[in-house]
Amino acid sequence: MRFSQIVRALVVSLLCLGTAEALSAQGYKVIAHPSVAADDAPAAALSKVFLKQTKKLPDGSTVTPADLSKDSPVRDAFTKGVHSRTIAAVETYWQQQIFSGKEAPPSTKGSDAEMIAWVKAPPGAIGYVSSGASTDGLKVIAVK
Repeated sequence: MRFSQIVRALVVSLLCLGTAEALSAQGYKVIAHPSVAADDAPAAALSKVFLKQTKKLPDGSTVTPADLSKDSPVRDAFTKGVHSRTIAAVETYWQQQIFSGKEAPPSTKGSDAEMIAWVKAPPGAIGYVSSGASTDGLKVIAVK
């Protein structure tokens, strides 16, 4: 093997490692009932779903969202990554929605296990769990 080939292989390996670390550093993964057709969705589209500004993903799938509890570090990571806001800012948004007689916030689940059990039940359910949670039998939606 030539030196240039070794260097190229090393660079590719480091890039792959960096990508894997970035994905696990995200701290959450979006999960959905297997009936949801989407494999991925832009963060902005997911934000609209979780803020109940729309009931559909870009592919046309109708979904019903749920959040983790306010004190969850996974919710903090999700809120920053998808909404580009703090949990407090999202809570203020929901207070305004409720006060003006519009939507109520999504239901809240207390743990990854509770979220997974809920997402498995109704068709169209969508939520998020920690990046290390087992999501067998569920659709994992990549955030673009």
